[in-house]
Formats: sequence, structure tokens, C-alpha cells
Amino acid sequence: MRGQNAESETPLADRRREDAARAAWLYFIAGRTQDEIAAQLDLSRQAVQRLVALAVSDKLIKFRLDHPLATGLALAERLRRRFALAFCDVAPTDPAAPGSVAGVAGALAARLQRALSARAPTVICVGTGRTMRAAVEEMDTLDRPQHKIVSLVGSMAAGGHASPYDVVMRLGDKVGAQRYPMPAPVMAETEAERAAIQNQRAFSVLHALRAQARASFFGVSEIAWNAPIHRDGFMTDADIAELVTAGAVGEITGWPFDAQGRLVEGAVSRRIASLPLEIPPQRLTVLIGCGPQKTLPLRAALTGGLASALITDEATAAALLEEGGAAA
Repeated sequence: MRGQNAESETPLADRRREDAARAAWLYFIAGRTQDEIAAQLDLSRQAVQRLVALAVSDKLIKFRLDHPLATGLALAERLRRRFALAFCDVAPTDPAAPGSVAGVAGALAARLQRALSARAPTVICVGTGRTMRAAVEEMDTLDRPQHKIVSLVGSMAAGGHASPYDVVMRLGDKVGAQRYPMPAPVMAETEAERAAIQNQRAFSVLHALRAQARASFFGVSEIAWNAPIHRDGFMTDADIAELVTAGAVGEITGWPFDAQGRLVEGAVSRRIASLPLEIPPQRLTVLIGCGPQKTLPLRAALTGGLASALITDEATAAALLEEGGAAA
């Protein structure tokens, strides 16, 4: 007979995940010992250990480090002074996985969470990329329908396929905000096509919203063979060859720049359909990136004043200071 014991009808796997979430909450949030949890849930201590391990492996819980690490703080302060930044966050580096974006994504998630927790209507601009997407997944959900999330760059390649690392829709869903994606590819096929895109009303709306924005958050990437913008199909072999020949070392929302942080002019740049970079930044402009491949483009962008804040990790921060010749 249905209705007598609905709980018993829950699939075993779902019930186990629910028990794992409950045990993890009691352990990590409520601060109970495993023996206390075992008594409360009428389980053995070994069963509680397995449930907590399941919660961790299935990512049913999220960790945020509330204690600032002294090494990161020192590196952050040196970078802040070196490049005259509004702030610099330096996350720990995983020695077993150098270049992992997990720590930087967590630090970015905390900054986004803080900015979007405001009650007053807020406009936030975002780029795309793996680290940005990972950060959104780390955030807590909010209910902020008064906010607007604006894309600085399109998420389509010229062939029409979409990037799996689009952020504006995911972030809008996460916080319940209004979403303003860019209905355009990263690069147009021709200069005439880009002009047509920029004459659309939607592009003018994005321009106007960016002017109202509290902050912009975007990643940086290298310009090289098999770099993300090349590997993901947004630039062709010929595009990359032209940019490397012209001295480009990195890109932000598709816009290429050289080792001094100067925009690289040319046929490729004349087809970029993203919102133009603000140089110098007219609002808090947060640059995100870590890993050996990102060191040169990060240093170039900071040298050229393309951003006013930075989120990176310890290994990258140390490399930036060494290559930048910063004083202690």
C-alpha cells in the first residue's frame, strides 16, 4: 500500500547519498564527533566514516579556507605594490597538480559571492573559461533578481558551435540574476560581419550595461599553438600564426596583446567581436589565471595596466615577481 512508508521507497543510492550528506553536515558544520554521529544516526562508527568519505568523493560538500596563509599574503602584497593593484588574492598551489585551477576558482568564487550578495542592484561583467566556470560551480546559490550579469565576449566559434565554458548563463542561474549573453562569435568571419554585429541593438545594450558595472571578472590565456582559444576553435591556425608573428603573447576575451600589454593591431583584431577592453580600466577589473603557461600573459597584462586586481596561486605569483623583477 502506498503512502505508509514513502521513505522506504527512496532508491537505495539516493538514500545513501542523503545519509552521506546528513553525516557530513553533522561532522563538518555542526562539529560533532564520529562517535556522536554514530549514536545519533544509529550507525556504527565505521559506517559514519564511510558516509563522510562518500560525501567528500561525491562533492556533496564544499570547503572554504578561512585562515589566510602567510606565504600567499606576502606574495599578494608584493604583487599589489608592484602593479598598483586594488587587491591581489593568492591561493595555495597544489604541489601534486601544478597549474590546477581549484584554488584560484575558490578564491574567485569568494569574490563573486561577496560582490553578488549586495542587496542594491548590481551589474557584474564576466568573461568565459575553465576557471570562471569552476568558480561559479563553487558558489552558494543566491536570490538576487535585481542584479544583472553581462557577458564581455561571445561563446560561439565562427562555425557556430558553442563553448562549454560559457559563464553568464550559469552565473545568472546560480544567483537568480538577469542574464545578458553576447549573441555573437568571439571572432567574426570578416570585418564587415563584425561591423554588422556591433550595429545590433543587443551590442549597444551590453555596452551601456558595462558602463554601469560595478566590476568585471575575466581570465587570461596565452597566444600559442594549441592555446585554449585555438584548441577550442575560436581562432584558426592562420590567426594564431599571424598573432605570434606580430608579437602577441596573450589574450583577454579574444583581444591579443604583446609582452608590454599593448593591444596587437592587425587583421585578426579587426574581426574580434567582444566588447573592447577598457584601457585603463574604468571600474574594478579582476584578472584571473594560474599555471606556467599563464605567467607571461599575466605579467604582460599587468604591465600594460589591463586590469586593476589579480587572483592567482602561489607558484604563479612567485614566477610573476621573479620575471617582473619586483623588489621585496
